[in-house]
Amino acid sequence: MTLLQRKRLLIKASPWILLVSLALLWELVCFAFSVPTYLFPAPTDIWASWLKYQGPIMKHATHTLFTTVAGFAIAVIFGVILGVLVGSSPLIYKAVYPLMVGFNSIPKVAFVPVLVVWFGIGTVPAILTAFLISFFPVVVNMATGLATLEPELQDVLRSLGASKLDILRKVALPRSMPYFFASLKVAITLAFVGSVISETVASNVGIGYLMISASSTMDMGLVFAGLVVIAIMGVVMYEMFAFVERRMTGWATRGSDPAF
Repeated sequence: MTLLQRKRLLIKASPWILLVSLALLWELVCFAFSVPTYLFPAPTDIWASWLKYQGPIMKHATHTLFTTVAGFAIAVIFGVILGVLVGSSPLIYKAVYPLMVGFNSIPKVAFVPVLVVWFGIGTVPAILTAFLISFFPVVVNMATGLATLEPELQDVLRSLGASKLDILRKVALPRSMPYFFASLKVAITLAFVGSVISETVASNVGIGYLMISASSTMDMGLVFAGLVVIAIMGVVMYEMFAFVERRMTGWATRGSDPAF
């Protein structure tokens, strides 16, 4: 094995090495200081809770995944449409962007009681909270990708007879794909945050509800098991979009190693 191959293997294995090292350190600290399980469970306690409550955890995790993906999908549809409009028109950009910034500054947990009044306790508020919290990154990145198209390039295309629609469809949108996929990777993690927030406040199913129920009985092992499941789902969804990004926008990083 050459030096370059060993370096690439080390880079691929580095997340697992770091994860195992942190877990061992976590376990050692809990054991050395005799930390009570009801305060801060060790990884072995979390694993024991997973084995004990595997069925309920998977049931609630499936529901959380569904609400997250549903809210995220709605956010992508509306985010792309609004992002294209904002990025393509300076007038719409000036009119809409301050409103979006102000809306995004409002803590989304503040919307949950309103959504409960409108739609009742359950799945719909969780989907809408996931949508509200993941909508903004998609809009901003799409608008940025379209707005950063070089004016000189647009002038050249117009001189060759290309219409504004042709420039948008054949040049601007393909060039904005790296921005779009970057927004997807951010938005999907935020969508999980939105779903869990809503489930902790106004739901009787989902990982958020499970964690609140477990914390009320001081079962911190189950609480942390829920956190770990959310983290795993987030990483899996993130890597899925990263894989599609590498397949579709490889030209953006061709000839160089990506930072992430």
